[in-house]
Amino acid sequence: MNKQKGFTLIELMIVVAIIAILAAIALPAYSNYTKKAKVSEVILAASSLRTDISEYVATNNALPPDTWKPDFQKTQYVSALDWNGTTITATAQNISGDIDSKTITLTPTSTNVANGVVPSWTCSGSIDTKFRPGSCQDKTVSAGS
Repeated sequence: MNKQKGFTLIELMIVVAIIAILAAIALPAYSNYTKKAKVSEVILAASSLRTDISEYVATNNALPPDTWKPDFQKTQYVSALDWNGTTITATAQNISGDIDSKTITLTPTSTNVANGVVPSWTCSGSIDTKFRPGSCQDKTVSAGS
């Protein structure tokens, strides 16, 4: 009698089904991970302006006026960066349909900067919190963060 060698069709179908299930779980998780990484660039752009504002405050003991405009070049994922006198707003682009044109905002927790220091900032925005890193989950971040 011949001894059977190789895999049966059922065994191969089980392997294919297992791979399909793993792919169905992994692909959405990877997609969210890449969106979160791109949103981090938007937050980084806003944070760079936060540094410029902190330097302005250290020199002038006041927040910049709303006429003060940052020196900003568009990036792949940031279409606009603005200061309105009280809030930094970074607008996302080229990330995905559910994130594009949404914003990240950084707001000083106090406008009393007479000592030349902005004590902390509140991070919020219209981008869903699941795409924002832990440092920007609608909470206050220290000036050095």
